Amino acid sequence: MAPDFHSRDTLLDHIRHTKRFYDPRCVDPSGGFYHFYKDDGTVYDAHTRHLVSSTRFIFNYAMAYREFGDPADEMRLLHGLDFLRGAHRNPATGGYCWQLHWAEGKGEVTDGTNHCYGLAFVLLAYSHALMAGVKEARLHIEETFALMERRFWEPQYGLYADEASADWSQLAPYRGQNANMHACEALLSAFEATGENAYLRRAETLAYNITVRQAALCNDTVWEHYRADWSVDHDYNRHDSTNIFRPWGFQPGHLTEWSKLLLILERHQAHLLGEADWLLPRASALFLQAMDKAWDAQHGGIFYGFAPDGSICDGHKYFWVQAESLAAAALLGARTGDAVYWDWYQRIWEYSWTHFVDHQHGAWYRILSPANAKLTDEKSPAGKVDYHTMGACYEVLNVLKD
Repeated sequence: MAPDFHSRDTLLDHIRHTKRFYDPRCVDPSGGFYHFYKDDGTVYDAHTRHLVSSTRFIFNYAMAYREFGDPADEMRLLHGLDFLRGAHRNPATGGYCWQLHWAEGKGEVTDGTNHCYGLAFVLLAYSHALMAGVKEARLHIEETFALMERRFWEPQYGLYADEASADWSQLAPYRGQNANMHACEALLSAFEATGENAYLRRAETLAYNITVRQAALCNDTVWEHYRADWSVDHDYNRHDSTNIFRPWGFQPGHLTEWSKLLLILERHQAHLLGEADWLLPRASALFLQAMDKAWDAQHGGIFYGFAPDGSICDGHKYFWVQAESLAAAALLGARTGDAVYWDWYQRIWEYSWTHFVDHQHGAWYRILSPANAKLTDEKSPAGKVDYHTMGACYEVLNVLKD
């Protein structure tokens, strides 16, 4: 039977249950964390290290230390920060390599590309480290924000570019909303960690320019891919449905993730430069668009992607889509008092509890078929680490009252 998802104890217990999947096996004593896990926790690649996993592990353990106060989580947090600074960061260029091979305490860069998406998670990691008591992280926040501004910020568009070569000499023509969305998330955390208004105001600019200005180009729905002038690129990755960072089509999970971020932004409206009246209507509209277009009335759950004509272009179910959507539903329910959002919160949680949560080993399965069949025994490849699922629980805890 499903527990009471409106109980704080339920969410805290679920965070602990998820952590127990990673805690005994994630730390590599020679540096960093292991990034690839089978369903039962077996590490199936001990050497590949991805920037997204390295930073998300730091988020996970910073949040856990703040919530539970376990010194072991503080040690894991500091262990992760050492690896981020010592292995991923290039002191000569200031950049962070996307991927490296780690063996016997030494790293070899296998992809030195600088991604704004990656820097967003570097900023998020440092921000949560500071909130967990790591005082030197304040300087790392300032350093990372300055790097993003210098290398990726395009003032004529009010958004960040996406990708640069390892030596920063070339900027790729691709522009994407995803990097800007996670930059917004990181900047909100940087503001919460430091109280510096500059971070909040940059987050506000990104949020408006993506969810209002750019969305206006696509029937008020957030499209993923753009050209260098921020015109819509309808064909980018049209035939690559497996690209985990740049999938084709509208992403319901990103619509609800933006909904969540807009409501977090609204919490801090007293510090914003502009009017905040647009934030709640846009948050509500994006969430309801996602549910209207992508909820599977037959099998339950939220589909991965839908096309401009409204048809489902990827019917698979991904863990993070469900997690971000239940968090957004709770924030909307708490903000508006409207039962429709709490109904969605309950419905998404019940579906996820039944199909995604591994009640035996812990954590969530990554991907299911349209009919909710398991497709792989790779529970947590690079990039997952259940940052979305535990993060969603923490976010709901911010607004949940027993």
